[in-house]
Amino acid sequence: MSAPARVLVVDDSPTMRGLITAVLNSDPDVSVIGQAGDAMEARAAIKQLNPDVVTLDIEMPNMNGLEFLEKIMRLRPMPVIMVSTMTHHGANATLAALEIGAFDCVGKPAPGDRRPFMDLAEKVKAAARSGRRFTATSAPAPVAPPMSVHDYRVGRKVVAIGSSTGGVEALITVLQKFPQNCPPTVITQHMPPTFTKSFAERLNRICAPVVEEATDGARLEIGKIYLAPGGERHLQVANPSAPCCRLVEKDPVNGHRPSVDVLFDSVAELAGRNAVGVILTGMGRDGASGLLKMRGAGARTIGQNEKTCVVYGMPRVAYELGAVEQQLPLGSIGEEILKLTAARKEGTE
Repeated sequence: MSAPARVLVVDDSPTMRGLITAVLNSDPDVSVIGQAGDAMEARAAIKQLNPDVVTLDIEMPNMNGLEFLEKIMRLRPMPVIMVSTMTHHGANATLAALEIGAFDCVGKPAPGDRRPFMDLAEKVKAAARSGRRFTATSAPAPVAPPMSVHDYRVGRKVVAIGSSTGGVEALITVLQKFPQNCPPTVITQHMPPTFTKSFAERLNRICAPVVEEATDGARLEIGKIYLAPGGERHLQVANPSAPCCRLVEKDPVNGHRPSVDVLFDSVAELAGRNAVGVILTGMGRDGASGLLKMRGAGARTIGQNEKTCVVYGMPRVAYELGAVEQQLPLGSIGEEILKLTAARKEGTE
């Protein structure tokens, strides 16, 4: 049996440090080896204890979590899981942290939450196993210039993308390759409620197409990307005569709501061969069976390769099921989607 994942908990609140420690130590494969109340204490503890993973509060005195994360990624790259308030401000800060290089994020529990941090231990173990070389990211890439109609003509394709841990960075990489007239694209990214709206706004600022949080009944249009809202509903596509988004209230699937499988299943039924399915980095298996259904319906399917994944979980399961037609490095996926969705000549697919 492998050694437990060794964790340093960093938070200015003694109560929160105690709660996180208790939750993590309840898992036999995780061991909290130290705590710190601010960045200075954390820096000393990292040097002394050499943890496998750090949990880091965003809002701390003296030096906030984002500033400290930048220093970690520049001077001593390692897996860091951000702990954030479930607010608009907290969501924006967390997204910035994920772009800097944080492994994943968790929301602080609300009053009365009976199962606080219920997935934190799994994320810590995945971070410890990942073996990823964490490095500070450079400035955001420039917005992709719109391709001319001579370079790219949209066919009648629909693109569906699923992602989880590491998905913020991966989606930015893929979607910044899209032109203004990209095919209608629907995305389920596992994120806490409130985070998806901020993420959609961020993508809309840095990508050429229009990116928005999906709303029930929104028509699928060329040049638009729809991100499933986090929370109580799943994103599906519906209505073959006038394809649109549907937000449906169903139980979690694979432990997630929204679920990638729910989205992919609906795209397989609605679009069949007129779809492209893409599964990106993430823990678990959500999306694998749905991608297999898409491929069985004639869709073209892509999986992110192991080398470029933060966590080679969802793409691995999809590949082993036979759902993935081709595995590609992250940097090549955007271009391949466009090739598979472009019309060969005017009026054809």
